[in-house]
Amino acid sequence: MDKNTKIVLTVIGGGLTVLLLLMLSFVAYVGSSADGNPFGDTVAVIPLQGEIGYGSSSVLSSEVATPETFKDELSQAEEDSSVSAILVEVNSPGGTPVASEEIMEAIKDSKKPVVVWISDVGASGAYLASTSADKIVASPSSMVGSIGVIMDMTDLSGLYQKLGIYKYSIKAGEYKDMGADYRNLTSEERSMLQSMVDQDYAHFISIVATNRHLNETYVESVAGGKIYTGTQAKDLKLVDDTGSKEHALDLAARLGGIEGEYNVETITPPTNFEDILSSVSSSLAYSLGKGIGSNLKEGAIEYIFQ
Repeated sequence: MDKNTKIVLTVIGGGLTVLLLLMLSFVAYVGSSADGNPFGDTVAVIPLQGEIGYGSSSVLSSEVATPETFKDELSQAEEDSSVSAILVEVNSPGGTPVASEEIMEAIKDSKKPVVVWISDVGASGAYLASTSADKIVASPSSMVGSIGVIMDMTDLSGLYQKLGIYKYSIKAGEYKDMGADYRNLTSEERSMLQSMVDQDYAHFISIVATNRHLNETYVESVAGGKIYTGTQAKDLKLVDDTGSKEHALDLAARLGGIEGEYNVETITPPTNFEDILSSVSSSLAYSLGKGIGSNLKEGAIEYIFQ
């Protein structure tokens, strides 16, 4: 056998080996797909707890549930080949409109089935985020709903006068100090802000109606900022079922194509030293920014889904 013949046979042999491996992989994939589970036998649990917003959220503090952290954890679950389904464990009174919608979109775009389980509270922005899940399960005694929008402001002008405090601003723009705590709103300003709130309220109702496959008129009838128990929410079609966390996990496993027993893995933010230092830095920056911009939230205007 000459040298060229040996090379040809080696190439053919190598090609047949690769082809055989590809065929075996394909058979394994088809077999797992036939069982309805092309992934693994694990349900990943992602906590969504606390107020939703863009504030301080870290391993040292759980003040705020941020979209960035939630999406990072969701990506971990999606990229893990052993995970077939995701359970989002909600215990939140809601939060800012944009942050809530960002989490909602992340759930909607998930590559794997997502079930939401509402433990104590799933209200306002937290409920909005939950509506894009494949299924929502609520604890029977949980608090669900509060579909509405609120803009909080404080007029401290009377108190300032009693204390002899004269607070004022130098502004360029007629409405630049709208909502400042040293004066009340004018009728025109009140009308402007009310139209903003009304628009966001209609948007909230539209999202819930679309995600829950309900009529907008019906959603409006059960909205109004009303709060319901999990059992009442099921009767009103705001959630799909009531039950414990184990019940929600079982449902997620079935949606993920897992038959029989399954593993449960809770995904939490990373806690290495670099992340801890980053969390401290972020918390400090947030505190400084919060102090500088306090008139935008605590001293003047707070705008949330509620």
